[in-house]
Amino acid sequence: MKGCPVSKDLSRKNARLGLIVLGVVAGMIGLAYASVPLYGLFCRVTGFGGTTQVSSSLPDVVLERRVIIQFNADTDPHLPWVFKPEQREIEVQLGQRGVTSFYAKNEADQPVTGTALYNVTPLKAGKYFHKIQCFCFGEQTLNPGEAADMPVLFYVDPAMDGDPNMDDVKVITLSYSFFKAESQELDHALEEFYER
Repeated sequence: MKGCPVSKDLSRKNARLGLIVLGVVAGMIGLAYASVPLYGLFCRVTGFGGTTQVSSSLPDVVLERRVIIQFNADTDPHLPWVFKPEQREIEVQLGQRGVTSFYAKNEADQPVTGTALYNVTPLKAGKYFHKIQCFCFGEQTLNPGEAADMPVLFYVDPAMDGDPNMDDVKVITLSYSFFKAESQELDHALEEFYER
């Protein structure tokens, strides 16, 4: 009996199948790691879940239509900060520059770094709410007893006026929740956000 051709063919088929399975498993693992950043990108692009947009400049047009922007601030109990909006609401025209500021103070006896999560409600307004400047784009560190004003520069996209689904929107609430940076509470809040 010379070498069995059936055995060699079967070995090659099994090796090929094994490589395909390994490739599929590696692809699934890669997708699992990429899913959170990809979902975050999806939310930023579409405004899904009240995720706001980021812009570098104001639009060229300002419309007569006005909306009230309300501001909300929450602080996780593990972050020893006072955090609140300096004003509860302002009225802006679509396309007009809006400016507000939030007050934060570290009440701990050591430096503390915080990270803010944010969204707008109604959730469908997220794709029309653009931030130009915001403290929420990075971590914020306050020294013991230090207080800071944290400005937000934004506008509501004039394109909102052409969306019949937005005709009922008269008030948009911009909410921030501050968490201690690199904490389990922040990780948990991020998981909840991405599961929405």
